[in-house]
Amino acid sequence: MTGSGQWLDTRGGRAMNELRKWTSTLCADLDLDPDCLDPGLIFAMARDVSRAVAKPAVPLTTFLAGMAVAKGLPPAEVAARLSALTQRWPRIDWRD
Repeated sequence: MTGSGQWLDTRGGRAMNELRKWTSTLCADLDLDPDCLDPGLIFAMARDVSRAVAKPAVPLTTFLAGMAVAKGLPPAEVAARLSALTQRWPRIDWRD
C-alpha cells in the first residue's frame, strides 16, 4: 500500500473539488497543516480495510491510524503496519 500524495480523481469532478474544499476548511479549523495530508495513502488504507475486513471498519481504522500518528508514529509506518495486518486478516468467502 502506497500513497500517491494526490487526490484520486484528476478529472476535476465536483465531488473531488468539494472534498478538497472540505479538507482545507477542516485543517484550518483544527489548526492542522494540510501539507501533512497524503490523500492517496489514506484512500489506499481505506480501500484495503474495506476489502479485507468490512466497510464499517474503515472509519474506525482511519481514526485509530490518526491516533497512532498523533502519538508519533510516521504515517508511512502506520500504513505499512496496517497493510501487513490486512494482508494477514482471514478472508471471508461471501459466496457461501
